Amino acid sequence: MADRSILITGASSGIGAATARAMAAPGARLALHARNNREGAERVAASVRELGAEAVVLMADLVEPEAAGRLVAEAADKLGGLDVLVSNAGFADRTPVAQLTDEAFARSQDTILWALLRLARAAGPILAQGNAPRLVAVSSFVAHNFRTDSTVFPASAAAKGGLEALVKALALEWAPVVTVNAVAPGYTQKDAGAHAALDAKGWEAVLTRIPMRRLGLPAEVAEAIAFLGSVKAGYITGQVLHVDGGVVV
Repeated sequence: MADRSILITGASSGIGAATARAMAAPGARLALHARNNREGAERVAASVRELGAEAVVLMADLVEPEAAGRLVAEAADKLGGLDVLVSNAGFADRTPVAQLTDEAFARSQDTILWALLRLARAAGPILAQGNAPRLVAVSSFVAHNFRTDSTVFPASAAAKGGLEALVKALALEWAPVVTVNAVAPGYTQKDAGAHAALDAKGWEAVLTRIPMRRLGLPAEVAEAIAFLGSVKAGYITGQVLHVDGGVVV
């Protein structure tokens, strides 16, 4: 990641924070986005700087239609360009369809799918001028997991499924200049004190459905994202890499 300019959305905690640390290296320049958790993002920025990278924190609510464009422009200005975009911001919603309001459904789409579209439209021309440019979107196993013995996340699944389709479309449009891929994490450990979609009993039940019998670590997902964002992944595009302990096989 040396001498690469990187924008990571949703970087104040969890997988986004772990990705920032995985991509940090002497000479790397990172823009770390958060919606409202500036304190968490600043802590991540401090850890990134300890690893020898430069880091700036940028705030934006990607639900707002114009926010993605402003975020990309500000990141490119502060970093001197853009080589890697990691679209990670999002949340899980397991509300059943019968109880899902239009507003709640729309928020999942805005935060996940529309955010990727808007980020990509803004970043495309800048990435095309970058060094081994990459776009990596963070999807989820919920877009593939529809079982009667498992929790289903209707709004999240719809948004992540659309995200994966958009990744494939972008991969074709942007080839051969920019590679576009997705990483689909499985059940992953949360940061201490972070909101979780399941209670303790629910997490115990989950472990029986994971072939590897444990939750994934944010750092394990981050390593996959970092690889797809690296110069070494130059012949991989339009793919969804599952990092889920075998939940989706």
